[in-house]
Amino acid sequence: MIRIEYQTQRLSMRFFMLMLVLFFFQVAFGLLAAAQHIDPALLAGQLNFNVVRAEHTNLGILWVLSGFIGAILFVGPLLSKRELAAPGLIKFLFYALLAIVVWNVATQSLAQQGIAGWWQGQPMLHEGLEYLEAGRIVDVVILVGFAILCYVVLRTFPPVSEWNEIHWGLGIGVVALTLVWIFGMFFVERLDLQEYFRWYVVHYWVEGVWEVIHISLVGFLLVLMFKADVKSVGYAVFWGISLVWLSGLIGNAHHYFWIGTPEVWQFWGSLFSALEPLPLIFCFWHVYLDSHQDDKPVENMPAFAFLLGSVVLEHVGAGILGFTMTFALTNLWSHGTWVTLSHAHLALFGTFGMLGIAAAYYAVPLMRGKANFDQRVGRLAFWLVFTGVLGLCFAFAIGGTVQVFVYRTLALDWFGGDVAPAMQFAKVMVPVFGFVFAMGVCILVYDLMTVGLRDRDSAELPAAPVVPVAPTGWGRRLHGWETGLWLLGMWFFGGVITMGLLSFNLRTVAEGSMMLPYLMGGVGYTGLLLVTLGFVMRFLRSLEARGPVGAAQVPATVAAATA
Repeated sequence: MIRIEYQTQRLSMRFFMLMLVLFFFQVAFGLLAAAQHIDPALLAGQLNFNVVRAEHTNLGILWVLSGFIGAILFVGPLLSKRELAAPGLIKFLFYALLAIVVWNVATQSLAQQGIAGWWQGQPMLHEGLEYLEAGRIVDVVILVGFAILCYVVLRTFPPVSEWNEIHWGLGIGVVALTLVWIFGMFFVERLDLQEYFRWYVVHYWVEGVWEVIHISLVGFLLVLMFKADVKSVGYAVFWGISLVWLSGLIGNAHHYFWIGTPEVWQFWGSLFSALEPLPLIFCFWHVYLDSHQDDKPVENMPAFAFLLGSVVLEHVGAGILGFTMTFALTNLWSHGTWVTLSHAHLALFGTFGMLGIAAAYYAVPLMRGKANFDQRVGRLAFWLVFTGVLGLCFAFAIGGTVQVFVYRTLALDWFGGDVAPAMQFAKVMVPVFGFVFAMGVCILVYDLMTVGLRDRDSAELPAAPVVPVAPTGWGRRLHGWETGLWLLGMWFFGGVITMGLLSFNLRTVAEGSMMLPYLMGGVGYTGLLLVTLGFVMRFLRSLEARGPVGAAQVPATVAAATA
């Protein structure tokens, strides 16, 4: 039976379990928000939409952070070849995270009553800034928690002179995670200046700090899953982080377009934000190279499926859909509409959420001594979650395109209800695909929480002899040139989406002709999401055909009977 090498790695288990619980409740709030979009009177006065939405987004941030912490604590000893430092502080960090979750959930309803708990010029109970709703009291607890994580990681790592690129990535990531949070810990009366600093936290966390941690963790998980060369992966991590910071630091300016900052940011924000997909392409390509270096069977398909989903949706959601609305002339229309929801769900959940799930699928079976667990449940969960989130983003994108035209081009009254009927089809699609997604989440949570409690290890079962079947069709080997064509197809449809958003600047559209933006949006979003789904199916099918975890093997008796 395979066991983990360092006992302190088990401390990551509690963070993975918390991640699953928070993920479940976040999805529940998301479904409630979708229902309230269809019926705005639902729970009005008891649990208003703004509170439900805040709970949904905040729980999303908290469970992603919990997954990140679990992944870092699991790989830390493997990177350092020794036990985690200060295990007592790690346990305290878990309870601090629990306190933050309870506080955050409990105080969201204060916004509905206009209560912020002002004292000494600071909102102590509830701040009210989007994504940073927590008050000053919990802000301090969050800072202490990040400082503990930073201390544990740096104390566990070997001396700096012995660090490789993955050490540097995670080390820089946890330090920056702590320092950047400070920009969100003070109140500024001027709204434009407050928004300026708010986006320091939101943007640099997601597109700077989290991205650095993400690239580093993806790299090391590839080392663990495929025995990839650490130096080769480290090379990819180095250039990925360099490109993230080269583009992301000034690329933050795409958040400055409409908050009262100087017009100069519209040019620089558009230029450097357009460069932000570069590190995502680099990461995407390196996953292909590492997974195809020796054509060995994939031992843990659910873990790799979610890892692949993380990198692909990062590329599509953060890269391509981020690119389509990163220019001032397209962001002018998409900003604050459902178009941004499409980008946000694929970028945040797709990139960071799926990585945490991938790490859990790799770590939890090992910590429970079930390396050869039944992977069928996890693979089903992946396809439901992956298909559901693509469908959600399609609904958001189509609804947002209608919203831009009806609301911003025709200038019909949003609050008078003119826009709602036009978006009704998209509003119905959201709970439909949300239900598919939720089914996958329920299966996923059940699978990971019970993986070591219900499964018999497959090593205990008699194995039927198998003979390989030559892979054909979608099971054949995925070559680099074909991967490049899939990638090119994604960017082609991304270009169509971009042109569709730019078409809102045309006089004919301003005069009431919807044909061009609707046609380009329908073709672009449909094509992009179908190509994404097809590529992931093709990629995973080619890996499944390698060995016993795939369908491209049959028992020897069956093979003889059909010969």
